Amino acid sequence: MSGTKHSRTYLAAATTVAAFVLAGCSSSGSSASSGNQTGFVSSKGSRISTAALGHRQDAPDISGTTLDGHSAKLSDYRGKVVVLNIWGSWCDPCRGEAKGLESVWEKYQSQGVQFLGINTRDVDRANAVAFETNKGVTFPSIYDPDGTQILKFPKGSLNPQFIPTTIVIDRGGKLAARAFGAQSADVIESMLQPVLAEQNH
Repeated sequence: MSGTKHSRTYLAAATTVAAFVLAGCSSSGSSASSGNQTGFVSSKGSRISTAALGHRQDAPDISGTTLDGHSAKLSDYRGKVVVLNIWGSWCDPCRGEAKGLESVWEKYQSQGVQFLGINTRDVDRANAVAFETNKGVTFPSIYDPDGTQILKFPKGSLNPQFIPTTIVIDRGGKLAARAFGAQSADVIESMLQPVLAEQNH
């Protein structure tokens, strides 16, 4: 029975991530509107959604082994603003935004900001490692080939629905902002700066 249950869980995870790939991984694909969800505000003409203080849901405790073999857990960064990026080496838009993500990470890491990636759908870890080396990415990424960590996000929250997705998590571990698709460094900063400017709560 336990083997059957494990197989079903793995299949559900793989099916969900496959749906992300089909729906997303496109620099021109449209996003699902979140303007009608309580507490969410979608920026006009963009794919950025935000949740105001007092209307934010807890981020799930993403955890696992990073591509370089270390353990990482989202809750370890409590007290910092976290920029979480869901990506895959096979995804063209992910390749396009990598340098912008790295530049913002380099600019803000000394200001109480932590970047963390979730690498998904890379069956061979070596492909993801090569991606980071080629793009000069230095922030850690959890290796999540079957999408188990992505499935931890509660439905109806600022959860990832496309690949790539970038999410900003406030100092209290709550989901503050989300953007679907590849983003420029300027857009990532525009998501990060208001959350970074907030006082500790």
